[in-house]
Amino acid sequence: MAIDRDTLWQQFLQPLFGLLIDENSLKKLSSSINWKPEYDRLSNPNLVYPHYYQSQNFHGVAGGYLTSGAAVTYDAVTQYVLPPNENWVRQGVVDAVAGKPTRILDLGCGTGSTTILLHQAFPEAEIIGLDLSPYMLAIANYKANQLGCNIQWLHGLAETTNLPDRSFNLVTASLLFHETPPSISQAILRECFRLLTPGGQAIILDGNQKTLRQTPWLTNIFEEPYIQEYAQGNVDAWLGAAGFDMIRTEEVWWTNQVSYGFKPLPITERDRASVNDFQFAFNG
Repeated sequence: MAIDRDTLWQQFLQPLFGLLIDENSLKKLSSSINWKPEYDRLSNPNLVYPHYYQSQNFHGVAGGYLTSGAAVTYDAVTQYVLPPNENWVRQGVVDAVAGKPTRILDLGCGTGSTTILLHQAFPEAEIIGLDLSPYMLAIANYKANQLGCNIQWLHGLAETTNLPDRSFNLVTASLLFHETPPSISQAILRECFRLLTPGGQAIILDGNQKTLRQTPWLTNIFEEPYIQEYAQGNVDAWLGAAGFDMIRTEEVWWTNQVSYGFKPLPITERDRASVNDFQFAFNG
């Protein structure tokens, strides 16, 4: 694990959240889950955790997300760090959806907050949430069951899902890219492109890169090992490099952004003939 740093999170915010969070509610949540059977049921025994994930602490938690404690406390903390309201920010993903998708994949789904919002917005769709932490998936499954949501949870890598080509018409990722190196984020977008049907949409919700570049102190508040690299990147450019078109990024309040693009439709013979006629007339 990475060596602990004397971050602003450790100095000031971690004690503050200790006052804000109801410890009894967290204990009740943890005791509601039979962790060992859930871990065994949800985990992929053949999965090899990547170095970028296993070698880092996230949010000052030793062991990162591969602990039940991180999973139990994630929602309790996140509600305070996505101003002005976590659900409003996550709703930005739903609002960006074009049409009515029938097969949805939510990558890096964590505790399933965005996945559940997508299910509620598109109840007829088949929805899969994928994450690297079986503990986070256990919380996601618990929340979905409490709300009566029929969602499939998978333990896997967002950049190498091993799911079939062209099997989804919507792929999303919320608050994932700032927690992966940019090379992995770009690999995830290439995987999104592979997984989408022609005309399908990829939607990425994360921190506002412009804001993060202009306020570097924000990147030092939490122990986020890759957030400064993410801030210097450009999700629009990454989407374009992965093959998407009709790319757009919209701000979600001041702190976040939603970026999306579409997998191009194939050019039919009739379209190709029209293009050739145009090129002939243009060059003629």
